[in-house]
Amino acid sequence: MGVLQQIRERAAKLGKTIVLPEGEEQRVIDAASMITREGIAKVILLGDPGAIAEKAANVDLTGVEILDHLHSDKMETYVEKFTELRKSKGMTPEKAAEIMKSPLYFGVMMVKMGDADGMTAGSVNATGDVLRPAFQIIKTAPDIPVVSSCFVMELPDTNYGANGVLVFGDCGVNPDPTAEQLAAIAVSTARTAKTIAGYEPIVALLSFSSKGSAENERVDKVREATRMAQQLAPQYLFDGELQADAALVESVARSKAPGSKVAGRANVLVFPDLDSGNIGYKLVQRLANAQAVGPVCQGLAKPVNDLSRGCNARDIVNVVAITAIQSELTE
Repeated sequence: MGVLQQIRERAAKLGKTIVLPEGEEQRVIDAASMITREGIAKVILLGDPGAIAEKAANVDLTGVEILDHLHSDKMETYVEKFTELRKSKGMTPEKAAEIMKSPLYFGVMMVKMGDADGMTAGSVNATGDVLRPAFQIIKTAPDIPVVSSCFVMELPDTNYGANGVLVFGDCGVNPDPTAEQLAAIAVSTARTAKTIAGYEPIVALLSFSSKGSAENERVDKVREATRMAQQLAPQYLFDGELQADAALVESVARSKAPGSKVAGRANVLVFPDLDSGNIGYKLVQRLANAQAVGPVCQGLAKPVNDLSRGCNARDIVNVVAITAIQSELTE
């Protein structure tokens, strides 16, 4: 059984409720039907019921809740709560009422108020638009200073990683993290590997240098981040700086990083910046025909996950399953 099937089966046992604020998008409607049919989660679609019904003419939405948030009896309560949360930023009830018309803000407030266990969006909205309400309303977990993202990568016919599964981070949020932020990303990604993918993380912090083969301030950042990550989470194995081949290939590791407990065995890859992370996961997805699940957001107090705008309905199903599992872990 593949890791994605395991994730869906784990989610199905939890009975969580996930809100999908892009309820009028065809892929989201199709995914809602699949999620409900497979029992992965209870689904709330936000949007105009008439528009959703028109697009769902050939889709079975039995068991899916459709909510016209603009006319919800929760709207007044949510406006009051958002005004309170953002009062120090100059928020007024009038501004809050206008902002809460956004299904993204309304959906995040549902999670904040316990009316949903998590939210998944991004099929038609940019990452910044999905995460902004989460930053403003839900905020970060107490022990994590930065929100980041990762992808669970399942590769066919390979022995790399944990039986062909690797977790890549950060691939979607932080363009140029500091050493401190990179350390937090490494710890968050290790936790995701442990709790979502279900294996013991062996974490390589990647660079263009392996163990002093090059000297540069960017290499120094990775070395410092490795040291900090080891202090933050000594229960996990971290090593860096490592080139990708040294991290993954045992024969290369023996020459480039002899004695390392991570080199040649890594199943979690932490990229030094968003350029390399985003490029890396897309290359592996396309050239190796890997299943890329994510981006999975890490570090929020409650789960809100962002989709790639190129996602299909099955991608949405998988991210909803991960969101459901995360909600169990953040309670």
